[in-house]
Amino acid sequence: MSGTLSQSFVDNFMGNAPMWYKKTILLFLVINPILVHTLGPGITGWVLIAEFIFTLALALKCYPLQPGGLLAIEAIALGMTSAPKVYEETLANFPVILLLMFMVAGIYFMKDLLLFVFTKILLGIQSKVLLSLMFSFVAAILSAFLDALTVTAVLISVGVGFYSVYHKVASGKDFGHPNHDHSLDEDLHMHHREYLEEFRAFLRSLLMHGAVGTALGGVCTLVGEPQNLLIAQKAGWNFLDFFLKMAPVTMPVLVGGLVTCVILEKTGWFGYGATLPTSVREILKEFDAVQTSKMTQKQKAALIVQGVAAVILIIALAFHLAEVGLIGLMIIVFLTAFNGITEEHQIGKAFEEALPFTALLVVFFAIVAVIHEQHLFTPIITWVLSLDKSVQPAMFFIANGVLSMISDNVFVATVYISEVKAALQQGAISREHFELLAIAINTGTNLPSVATPNGQAAFLFLLTSAIAPLIRLSYGRMVIMALPYTIVLGVLGAIGVNYFI
Repeated sequence: MSGTLSQSFVDNFMGNAPMWYKKTILLFLVINPILVHTLGPGITGWVLIAEFIFTLALALKCYPLQPGGLLAIEAIALGMTSAPKVYEETLANFPVILLLMFMVAGIYFMKDLLLFVFTKILLGIQSKVLLSLMFSFVAAILSAFLDALTVTAVLISVGVGFYSVYHKVASGKDFGHPNHDHSLDEDLHMHHREYLEEFRAFLRSLLMHGAVGTALGGVCTLVGEPQNLLIAQKAGWNFLDFFLKMAPVTMPVLVGGLVTCVILEKTGWFGYGATLPTSVREILKEFDAVQTSKMTQKQKAALIVQGVAAVILIIALAFHLAEVGLIGLMIIVFLTAFNGITEEHQIGKAFEEALPFTALLVVFFAIVAVIHEQHLFTPIITWVLSLDKSVQPAMFFIANGVLSMISDNVFVATVYISEVKAALQQGAISREHFELLAIAINTGTNLPSVATPNGQAAFLFLLTSAIAPLIRLSYGRMVIMALPYTIVLGVLGAIGVNYFI
């Protein structure tokens, strides 16, 4: 009986994570107290950072909140930082918490409008090059004013919706057939199998263009990515300030990203270029026509309300009428009130997407508290600041970019902007130079991080979504498809930081 119970504890620990991963986390938890008492909290702090980055890099094995949270709790218990210090870090970054809690949830209630827009784009444009360009550009524009995670969620919803529709027809069923499992291909008619492979390749390329688009737009404004608001808050920039400060780097990068999109579709390199088979397009058009004909006046009114809310949102953000998170809460109230969403469980669904990441962000702040308490990054920052001022922004861009590729860009930005702000407060750098470094940190964490799903939350979200296995989008394939974008965005970003700011 005891053996069965002990095995249950092992099975429960980290759930479905591989056994080697579970053992590794346990090893971390065992050796950290030994290191603190033998090598001291300073060296152990560096070990802790490496362990935490390990949990971020292997987010596909286990969501980092649990292993990272255990490491953070242990660090507090070992005296490497304290609960009040973690609270202090969290409180200092409260605007970011508000952003994740309310803005992402607010955009959730605009999904119908976003789905409507992307559906019309997909079916209304015949040219694959133009379609890819539109997907990337619209994703960029939406991510600049909304949230990259939510825009990616919409892209995924569009992809899953169309895939399931075609899969039903290819399996000999009609649109309304209930309980169809579109992950199984056994019932597919033979002549549809080839078209399905083409359709998968088509969706893969389209979703990757869209995901990169969220990065292209997300770097431009303070609401595009969670770390942007953190950087803006440390720098004292409002929405317009942030956009104008970043524009010398982000606008050329945006153009470069869109040009790359066109070249990839024209050449078919890196897994791009697949077109939508004519037979699939006809099925999807027929489905859209049926759905449009069934749209009620109530649904049309809801779309109009969502459009009005989008305009209000853009105006409120542009003129910084309130803290970003509070604007998100306003959107929630507006959309739920005028669209009749008044039951608690209906509203609760909107918060499911963002709250796990919000909790993980607080764990980030706990690790940052350790870094501050043990002065871990002070020597590195001091060394970089000792270099010639003309090369410092480029060095920060490169350092942030490399770390963001293997880690998480929010964590990297949180660490670096906090250290640079401390240098400003100590009088080590001028206000003008601080702003240059803040631009380098923002662009460094947002642009090269498209290299892997680890660096961009939107990329990780796509990889772990329901659509990824359906269209055969693996980690390796994602890295290969992102490679040309990584090179272009990284090089143009470095040039912009070095010469144009």
